[in-house]
Amino acid sequence: MASKLEFVQYAVDQLQEAGEIAYRKMFGEYGIYCDGKFFAMICDDQLFFKITEGGRKLWPELEEGIPYHGAKPHFLIEELDDRRRLAELARVTCQELPMPKSKKKKGAADGKKDAK
Repeated sequence: MASKLEFVQYAVDQLQEAGEIAYRKMFGEYGIYCDGKFFAMICDDQLFFKITEGGRKLWPELEEGIPYHGAKPHFLIEELDDRRRLAELARVTCQELPMPKSKKKKGAADGKKDAK
């Protein structure tokens, strides 16, 4: 079952205090980004955050769930009404995640040498 856009927009609105929040449709569901970092997803109208130590310390009672078949466990966020707590969890989570790798085009400048 695909997530409803209304749920995605509500969740994104609740996270606005964390930074620049954006979403992107991915495989019929949605990826959530904060300041360019992919940190959460919405699947079947449920919000999932990547698991980090900081997130675990901040919100120890969070349960884990699997957003889709074959995925790693994520925190399942069932309480979306506390905007400040959600934003803090997003900030803490993103602090521990690496910046996305830059996408560079393959070609002559990709570091490969011509075979002789």
